[in-house]
Amino acid sequence: MTDAFSLDPRLAADTHPVGDLALCSVLLMDDARFPWLILVPRRPNLSELTDLTPEDARLAFEEIRIAVGVVQSLARPDKVNVAALGNVVSQLHIHVVARFRSDPAWPGPVWGAGEPKPYPPHARAALLERAAALFVAA
Repeated sequence: MTDAFSLDPRLAADTHPVGDLALCSVLLMDDARFPWLILVPRRPNLSELTDLTPEDARLAFEEIRIAVGVVQSLARPDKVNVAALGNVVSQLHIHVVARFRSDPAWPGPVWGAGEPKPYPPHARAALLERAAALFVAA
């Protein structure tokens, strides 16, 4: 990574932008099987949560809390999973994933469970619009 923030190309390829919060860019994972947001702190050279400054860590937690509320409003899931793995993409990013007892990966993790199912364009556009409005209202 460089000294300026840039989104990892793999994240950019798998997601659609929802908008920006104070610290994080919010992305929609393009997998209709799981309503799934990704928060990416717009700071260079971060790979671990512990790389955040104490102030940014507090802000990140608040933005995670907001994103969980947005996912709950969007999808009414049975559970919301929050994770920062980074095994494939080392750039710090936080997954906020709606989970349902009926989803194809339940009760296991979503990673590696089948093939992603991209959103149809009209459904993606509607979801992005709803998500952005929920973040504004939060």
